[in-house]
Formats: sequence, structure tokens, C-alpha cells
Amino acid sequence: MVRILDLAGLTVAFVVAVASVRAQTDPAAGDLAAVDLGRGIAEVNCGACHAVGQDDPSGMETAPAFRDLGTLYPVETLAESLAEGIVTGHEGMPEIELEPEEIEAFLAYLASLRPKP
Repeated sequence: MVRILDLAGLTVAFVVAVASVRAQTDPAAGDLAAVDLGRGIAEVNCGACHAVGQDDPSGMETAPAFRDLGTLYPVETLAESLAEGIVTGHEGMPEIELEPEEIEAFLAYLASLRPKP
């Protein structure tokens, strides 16, 4: 079943996933290839609207930069949403369907953007 999320719901889902993945994935010590794959997924599927780098602006004013998601919201469940397929209530956001290894890579990439303590 495809979960339909509005932009706010998707943002919360991203943030929830980033926090939960941080406990499971340390990209600095983990697989850099997964982080690179995740960044590629973000650039292709999300980069037109969301900032995917450390200092680039978002292409769409209302689309949060991925680097900021972990500080904007409490976090928990993006992996499940990505596995089921994400669809939003607005036209501009594409439906995203990823394989399990792509989900892990995408979440590792998001975790790599978090500020280091």
C-alpha cells in the first residue's frame, strides 16, 4: 500500500528516520559507498526541490534542506514509508519507491549530513 503524506508529514518522516538511523549507522565509520549511493538517490529524486549538500539552497523555498531535517523535528519512521512508497499531496513531488538496500543507503546519506558532536 502506498502511504500518502503531505509535505509536512514527509518532513517529519525524514527527520524521524534521520534520528533513528543515527543510532544504527555511523557514516563516518560506516560504508562510504552507501553514503555516496544515498546522495545519488537524493540528487536524482529530491534535488530539484531539496538542498542535498552541506551548504546549497533548496530549489523550492518550502522544501527543507536535508541537512536541517534532524534539527527541525523529532524523528522515527522514514524507512517504512520509503519501503511502501512515498506520495505527497502536491504534484511536484515524485513518488519514490526504493529497494531495501537503497533505503539503507539513503538513510545513511541523511545521517551523514548531521552535525558531528
